[in-house]
Amino acid sequence: MSTAKGGNGTDGTPPAGGKGGGAKGQRSRAASAGASGAAPRSRTGGSAVPVGGAAPLTAGRIGVYLLLLVAAVLVACAGTLVQAAWFPGGLVLALCGVGGLFYGGAAATGTSAGVLIPGAAWLMTVFLLLSDVRPEGDFLFGPGVGSYVFLLGGILIAVICATATQRRMMGVRAG
Repeated sequence: MSTAKGGNGTDGTPPAGGKGGGAKGQRSRAASAGASGAAPRSRTGGSAVPVGGAAPLTAGRIGVYLLLLVAAVLVACAGTLVQAAWFPGGLVLALCGVGGLFYGGAAATGTSAGVLIPGAAWLMTVFLLLSDVRPEGDFLFGPGVGSYVFLLGGILIAVICATATQRRMMGVRAG
């Protein structure tokens, strides 16, 4: 049986100092674990999970990013053709496709890279299609307002989805 004067917290008496820590100058395990800067562990007792949204780069995640990249190029090409073919409805359909791609990428990966990778691929594809002028003077984007709405609307949707993903990762609630 222990007869230590300060108590050690194992026999029901509080440790010396009142707040936990045993001897003078020592911290409790709970206080030192929070202040050490170590990554917090998951509640299920698994390995450390980074808090800042830096998900581990696995082969599956790389595969999803590559699929999102290819899908972004296809959505950009299809949106370029559809938005000009059926003006008001085609533009709305093209922007809904872009929004679905970006939101789906964020939901599938749970990271902002799920929006940024297809967003960059979409933007580069649209700019390449926009700047590609044939010697005959033909190009895919017409000089109408629909082309500009498609370009700026797609960029705006990418920014909104990336921002919403960052807020969700940080745990900020709406309202």
